[in-house]
Amino acid sequence: MSDRGLTLSTDKMRASGVDPVAVDVFAHYYRQAESGATGIIAEDSIEPLLDPPRLDEVEVCEADQVAALAQTVVIKLNGGLGTSMGLDQAKSLLPVRDGKNFLDLIVAQVMHARQAYGVRLPLLFMNSFRTRSDTLAQLARYPELAVDGLPLDFLQSAEPKIRLDDLTPVEWPADPALEWCPPGHGDLYPALWGSGVLDALLDAGFRYVTVANGDNLGAAPNPRLAGWFASTGAPYAAEVCLRTVNDRKGGHLAVRKADGQLILRDTAQTAPEEMHWFTDEHRHPYFHANNLWLDLVQLRQTLTERGGVLGLPLIRNEKTVDPTDPASPKVIQLECAMGAAIEVFRGARAIAVGRDRFLPVKTTNELLLLRSDVFELGQDAQLRAVVEIPGVDLDGKYYKLVDDFDARVQVVPSLRRATALTVRGDWVFDVRSQVVGEVSLADEGGTRHYRSEPDA
Repeated sequence: MSDRGLTLSTDKMRASGVDPVAVDVFAHYYRQAESGATGIIAEDSIEPLLDPPRLDEVEVCEADQVAALAQTVVIKLNGGLGTSMGLDQAKSLLPVRDGKNFLDLIVAQVMHARQAYGVRLPLLFMNSFRTRSDTLAQLARYPELAVDGLPLDFLQSAEPKIRLDDLTPVEWPADPALEWCPPGHGDLYPALWGSGVLDALLDAGFRYVTVANGDNLGAAPNPRLAGWFASTGAPYAAEVCLRTVNDRKGGHLAVRKADGQLILRDTAQTAPEEMHWFTDEHRHPYFHANNLWLDLVQLRQTLTERGGVLGLPLIRNEKTVDPTDPASPKVIQLECAMGAAIEVFRGARAIAVGRDRFLPVKTTNELLLLRSDVFELGQDAQLRAVVEIPGVDLDGKYYKLVDDFDARVQVVPSLRRATALTVRGDWVFDVRSQVVGEVSLADEGGTRHYRSEPDA
């Protein structure tokens, strides 16, 4: 049964023109799923990461910082549609601040760094087949962005969703596009190699890459980080942040007891009975920010040795073929995490960075914060918190989808004096207002309007 499923899946990929390297990677994970692999990492097989170097204590002279940044490329992961927030285009096109979306602010950050440090600093996006056209149309507004003939993007692969019951590629005539999915951001490595972009970057004189999610505006170009990474000679480095009680779901780095290697463990790789260890911010004090640094020379060498298949741990993601229809066939998406590559590279490093380098927008809770006066937008296009960031918890029934959120948060309230805002029910913010201290709005039935006059 499974041999047939693998053959049908790989034939489907080849017929659609999927890169041969991506087909080999899919086959690798298919065999793992077929054998019942879960990717679970047991707590007793690891030690916590306790004392990584801190960026604010790193000493790198200014000349070495700039020299490293001059050899650096910025890559943003841009394959997501933001469907959990009700979006149907690239999530990076969502307006964030002052009429600018993620893409606008990312471009502005890069252009500012180019001018400030006199470096080329190419910017590339790893798009999916669902985000490419919208993204490139937006980037056409910036004709000065391309560097040295390098492309502005490269394409993440696509793979078939496979049926949970018999591991054959699912068929969904109602919307054949839903038969496909991206293979997780771990596809970064074979996509760089198979597309020829890796060689093009090296041929153009670049040595280092910094990679981050497109919805994390905190991961701006940073010469000090670039200088530190170059000085280590490491093939790979991951940025980590101190966890708080609000970071219990994020993946974390750990040290594998068997060989002392740094590894990444995510929620999907944790047994249910050990989730209390995973979520313990005292036992595992650092979470993985998904901001990475790569040495392109060592990356190419490793990919060449392995034929493009790094063999990262499997993430078995069970869903329905149509995410909006729970009655549609159950499928498995075979994925892997970009950050899991840390276990492939001997000498990989971790560095603790400030929370300012981790500002993702996963829900409208974070979107409200970034649009509020908690943050100020600098000339370098970076958002900086000017007060301690308050907790925000909006009622998912009314605020989960961006259209619903925008309809209810017509005027963003001042949050500078807030410690927490919890909203239950249908509350509308449509006049200038402020939140002071800890405010909890109860569901009182019907639509309510928030009124709290700001200070003059």
